[in-house]
Amino acid sequence: MTGKRSPYLRFGLLVAATAFLLDQVSKWVVIGPLSLEAKRVIGVLPIFNLTWAENCGISLSMFSDCNDTTRWTLVAVTAFVAAAVAFWMTREQAKGDVVALALILGGALGNIVDRVRHGFVVDFADLHFGDFRPFLIFNVADACITIGVLLLVARALLLREKAPSAADRSANGTAAD
Repeated sequence: MTGKRSPYLRFGLLVAATAFLLDQVSKWVVIGPLSLEAKRVIGVLPIFNLTWAENCGISLSMFSDCNDTTRWTLVAVTAFVAAAVAFWMTREQAKGDVVALALILGGALGNIVDRVRHGFVVDFADLHFGDFRPFLIFNVADACITIGVLLLVARALLLREKAPSAADRSANGTAAD
C-alpha cells in the first residue's frame, strides 16, 4: 500500500454502493412486501428459509444486549471500522483488494443503517440442511463482509510477493558485499 490514490477507487466505491443497495433492498423486501416480521418464517427451498431475526449484537451473538448503550457503541465502532476500510481503499493499489474492501465497506454501512433505523440488524437468510445450520441467520451485508474478509485473507496468503533469491539479488546488483 502506497501513499498515492488508488486507481481503482471509483470502481471500489461502485462495488460498495452496490453491496449497500442490495442489502437495503433485500431488507426492505423482507420487512415490507413479504412482512417477514409478522410471519417469522417463509420456506423458500428445502435448504433455505427466510427467517426473521433481530441481531442486537455482532457475530456469534456477542454483545447481544438490546439496549441503547450497546446500539450506539456498535454504531460508533462499526462507523470507525468503515472509515478505516474506506481510507485503506483510497490507498490500495491492487484491484482485488479494493473489491474485497468495498464489499466490507458496503456491508458495514448496511448494518449501520439498520442499527440506526431499527435498533438492531435485520437478519433473514437461513441456510440449513435438515437441523444442521452451518451459519447463523444472516443478511446480504453479513455475506458481503464475510466474502470481503475471506478475499483479503486468501489474497494475502496466496498472492504474497516472494522475497528475491540470492541469485536474483546478485543479478540485479543488490547482493551484499
